[in-house]
Amino acid sequence: VLAIVRANDYEEALRLVNDHEYGNGAAIFTRDGDAARDFSSRAKIGMIGINEGIISNEMAPFGGVKESGSGREGSKYGLDDYLDIKYMCIGGIHQ
Repeated sequence: VLAIVRANDYEEALRLVNDHEYGNGAAIFTRDGDAARDFSSRAKIGMIGINEGIISNEMAPFGGVKESGSGREGSKYGLDDYLDIKYMCIGGIHQ
């Protein structure tokens, strides 16, 4: 399912994305690199395409935020929900 929404300006586009209950993915089409980076960092979504409509592939962590769920599928990040990370620092062991 693909919903296409046209916004009148940059701030309206950001508001439309962030005010939605779901946050799986979005795409923005622009020639302004600074605007694309700013939108990407401020948008509350799990994935974004910049001048690309098809953003999913086998190497990309697929998933969203808000009511779109938590965690990721695919890529090396798809295993994170099944792993416990342990840090171990060892010093001064003598035999």
